[in-house]
Amino acid sequence: MFNNHFYCIIMAGGIGSSFWPVSRADKPKQFLDFTEQGTSFLRFTYNRMKAVIPEDNILVVSLARYKEDIRSHLPELKEENLLLEPYNRNTAPCIAYATYSILKRDPHAVTVVTPADQVINKHDIFNETLSNALAYAAGTDALIALGIVPTKADPNFGYIQMASQPQGDCPVAVKTFTEKPDPEIARIFLETGEFLWNSGIYIWKAAEIRKALELYTPEITRLWRGWQDNLGTETEKAFIERIYPDMPRISIDQGVMEKTDKAWVYPAKFRWADIGNWDSFYDYLAHHDECGNAKNQITRGLVKECHDNIIYSGRGDKLLALRGLENFIVIDTDDVLLICPRDEEKLNDFLSELAMPQFEDYR
Repeated sequence: MFNNHFYCIIMAGGIGSSFWPVSRADKPKQFLDFTEQGTSFLRFTYNRMKAVIPEDNILVVSLARYKEDIRSHLPELKEENLLLEPYNRNTAPCIAYATYSILKRDPHAVTVVTPADQVINKHDIFNETLSNALAYAAGTDALIALGIVPTKADPNFGYIQMASQPQGDCPVAVKTFTEKPDPEIARIFLETGEFLWNSGIYIWKAAEIRKALELYTPEITRLWRGWQDNLGTETEKAFIERIYPDMPRISIDQGVMEKTDKAWVYPAKFRWADIGNWDSFYDYLAHHDECGNAKNQITRGLVKECHDNIIYSGRGDKLLALRGLENFIVIDTDDVLLICPRDEEKLNDFLSELAMPQFEDYR
């Protein structure tokens, strides 16, 4: 039986520039289907959450430019449950918008916040974990992050250090947060047994995260003065468009979780991956051959003397013929062919050139 005070906020406003040229400004990562199952990341996330949260209580926050995309992928989403930001201002402003909107409806709400672009398996374990965490948050003032018990030293994820070892099926206090560490630090983290992967999924009472946002990020919340009179009314759009040009870019981790003494982490054992770049595609979504080359399901490849490459095609009727490549990314779309070494720093530096005016049509 669903608890009608449980709510979900799905954050679906990112562009996913690290997946260029497959992810573009007009078709960002959350609307893509990397699994070739005909289901986008956003659809997977919505389906996952409605197993625990009443559908009427699931809100999606995205950019105004993606309104029709959201409607296409989630036609059943209620109009009032789609919150549209004029600009992307990172997760703290996004969470503030959704939290105030929920509090306008239900001052006793307990919310789970989740990105729209994660891969989660073992759904029975996920459902049990989320239900337990929501029940725990309902009875406390804790701000809870779901932390994934790591299976390897992955430098592509953030890490949460536990202040103590968990005793039973319950959260523990957080000691530190660490953004993506270098590989050696990630290895040390794994060996200590004190660290969990930061899933980016949070559970808390809406009233408690409101207090924390107003305490630690007043530069955000001062702009929301008057939300009680505007959100959920015909003046909401004008109100949002007025305050967002001044809205600072702050993540919820930097803005609140790294500052508060109420941060807790719930160790979770479901299979999880944050699909943030091509290396995470290699590790968690692709099909591998005996030489470590990773391809998406529809790619047709003639691959010889190649090792540990990422090979992606958006067309099943086109043959990609490669020979003698090692640790490269080869991405083929209708209008772009990307060939680059598998080095995130070099790739990001290379992709920064897309800001040049002559490449505007390909962003």
